[in-house]
Amino acid sequence: MADTPRGYVILGGSGDTGSHVARSLRAAGHDVMIASRPSERLQSVAAELDAPSQEVDAADIAAVEACFAAAKEQFGRLDGAVNCVGSVLLKPAHLTSDDEWQDTLARNLTSAFATVRAAGKTMLAEGGSIVLMSSAAARIGLANHEAIAAAKAGVIGLAKSASATYAGKGIRVNAVAPGLVKTKLTEKIWNNERAAASSTAMHPVGRLGEPAEIASLITWLLDPANAWVTGEVFSVDGGLATLKATSRAGR
Repeated sequence: MADTPRGYVILGGSGDTGSHVARSLRAAGHDVMIASRPSERLQSVAAELDAPSQEVDAADIAAVEACFAAAKEQFGRLDGAVNCVGSVLLKPAHLTSDDEWQDTLARNLTSAFATVRAAGKTMLAEGGSIVLMSSAAARIGLANHEAIAAAKAGVIGLAKSASATYAGKGIRVNAVAPGLVKTKLTEKIWNNERAAASSTAMHPVGRLGEPAEIASLITWLLDPANAWVTGEVFSVDGGLATLKATSRAGR
């Protein structure tokens, strides 16, 4: 158990990665607000962890601010925030509709900005840690990723700028950039034999990621023991963004 329970908000906390983070934090004795769009899974995760929940559209900036304020009032403090909200759109630009473009920006970039703004207001006096979710697609050129790559690259720029803005206030801002992780959000890809084989081949380690592997780094970044880490973008992608995949034949 933690000596002093800390308070956290996890946007997208009912998802695969977000719920892993929530479980780790609760197991360590911390308070967690599980926030996501209304769903049975939100209530299920909150009940499992005996944690409060908030039904929030993470792209609604005012709603996110209200969620953070409610968490601080309930916990008496707010020490960190995670944005695990996102979407997947694999289309070339000329086939991407206006609505798809706007939705991709809203879910990925606007929700990240909402997180930073709400955390900046709520944690300004005492400091804390913010973790945003980018993607390997923002760091290398992947075909048919124009919308999502642009949104996730924006998250990197946001994290870099916000980390500089708030460093003197004790608020750390970092981003995590995963490769393809086996979640419900990406199930159409990894559950398709041909698509899964193609995606796996792109990752030098020869497999796709698991939600717990992303959650482990997020939890580490939230820990005040790592308070000298800010303004960083961490690749957790099996080498996708930095290594050249080679044939695994004969292994």
